[in-house]
Amino acid sequence: VQLQASGGGLVQAGGSLRLSCAASGFNLDYYVIGWFRQAPGKEREGVSCFSSRWGGRQYYADSVKGRFTISRADAKNTVYLQMNSLKSEDTAVYFCAADLWPPCGSSWLTANLTSWGQGTLVTVSS
Repeated sequence: VQLQASGGGLVQAGGSLRLSCAASGFNLDYYVIGWFRQAPGKEREGVSCFSSRWGGRQYYADSVKGRFTISRADAKNTVYLQMNSLKSEDTAVYFCAADLWPPCGSSWLTANLTSWGQGTLVTVSS
């Protein structure tokens, strides 16, 4: 299982970025995949998850609800995180992760998952 995250960069507050996570070595049809972030000096935070297995279910942390959208490219092993209305507090290293369990929801965002990609840095300037 390999996960490759990309798309980070520097953006002004209020702007947008799209992160990508390319998965290889496994079929996303059976996994829950999502995003976490870690800001300097802070604990890792679960951001969002997506599950094809459960009908395209999505879940978002309250801190990003209404601003971020997770999606999967049709018939591809790639998941995106569209981030709009970015705030300075969104500045962090973003990681994608995948696992078979638990189901996509609040538990997944706090679970000890088995597969992780490298991070991509998002910096939002105010």
